[in-house]
Amino acid sequence: MVTKYDIFMELYENGGPRKIIDIVKGLQQKKSEYDKIRKILETLIGMKLIARNEYGYERIMNQHNQHLFEMLKYCIKNDVNYNELFDETVAKYLSRVFLKKTFGVKDIGIHARTFSKISSTLQKNGFLIPISRKPFKAFVPYTSFLGDLILYFKQRPIVAKIRQDEYFNEIKKEFARFKKLSAGNNRRYLEILEAFQIRFIHHSLSIEGNPLTLRQIIKLLKEKIVPENLSVELVQEVQNYQKAFWQMLQNVRDELPLSKESMLNYHFIALQHKPELAGKIRDGHVILRGNPDYDVADYKEINPLLDKLIKRYNGYLIRGGHSLKDILEFASYLHNEFQHIHPFFDGNSRTTRLITFHFLQMSSIPIFDIPLGLLERYVFATKGSKKRDDKKLGQILQQIILYNLKAINEKLL
Repeated sequence: MVTKYDIFMELYENGGPRKIIDIVKGLQQKKSEYDKIRKILETLIGMKLIARNEYGYERIMNQHNQHLFEMLKYCIKNDVNYNELFDETVAKYLSRVFLKKTFGVKDIGIHARTFSKISSTLQKNGFLIPISRKPFKAFVPYTSFLGDLILYFKQRPIVAKIRQDEYFNEIKKEFARFKKLSAGNNRRYLEILEAFQIRFIHHSLSIEGNPLTLRQIIKLLKEKIVPENLSVELVQEVQNYQKAFWQMLQNVRDELPLSKESMLNYHFIALQHKPELAGKIRDGHVILRGNPDYDVADYKEINPLLDKLIKRYNGYLIRGGHSLKDILEFASYLHNEFQHIHPFFDGNSRTTRLITFHFLQMSSIPIFDIPLGLLERYVFATKGSKKRDDKKLGQILQQIILYNLKAINEKLL
């Protein structure tokens, strides 16, 4: 069923005045829907989102409407059904859960069925991370998108502060549970991995500016359907990153530790669409796009710093007997140190994520995706941060790992 947001997007994206019959065709609706769409158009006029003139219906462009358009486009890019989220009850739900470190149905004050529906919608899109089912307990990490959604419906996004190791005990429980559930269930585990890796590729490359939507990437990687009107390089970027991801998994299965060569190889595979850069250490200065304050190593220091990093990594392996906390602390250091070294002119961040995932999976921690609800916080804790903070990244990694463990364990059941 066509909604007011569907019609708004049709008019705002295409521009120019449109007759009702043209809107009906643009939305691929039957002519019998004409009157229903006309009534929705009148509603949009009342909301001051569109105007009617002698030529038809036309968008009203201003900061408010442009912001709504960008929020809806964000949903489309990430395969989120905006019709499920853009609702005043959802905004009230979110404004209340942000006040809580964790929450249950009694904390929100809405009907149990409505609570369950909204929680399910948020979880399937990676915004909600469950902690327990009986009784239900979860948390929703703050994102600017959800904050804007709350503001759009005139609610207040006030966010509770969490401790450094707020969810550490939950991770330990889920990790022990994962070991039991995954034992002898490798086929199902691989099926789960197949679904996770496509979302990770989309999330990882969207950080780097790749415009393909999640749906387009699914069609490209699963059905081999190449999106129209996109450059060959953008398509190859997705395909190459999948190859690098699969190589990382193969290295983990073969129990191959990280090495300087494997780090360069991940980059070589992922950047095959840019052969002049693939696997080659930079010989000049770089500044992070959008964050000139980020501390990047001088290019003359790259090789010594990489050797030092590998030496520390090998020393970590030799010591052995690491606790879960040790693993998480070293993962944060490894990620931020490689990001600081920044060995390449391009493709550093996507390579950093492969290296970090390699390390965590070699430590038996299954991590295959950074969910949409944690993507922004992850960026702000890494290359979006003005100052390096391994502890801050460690906190985000804990939430990412908990999300992965919870999602995998539920599917293994």
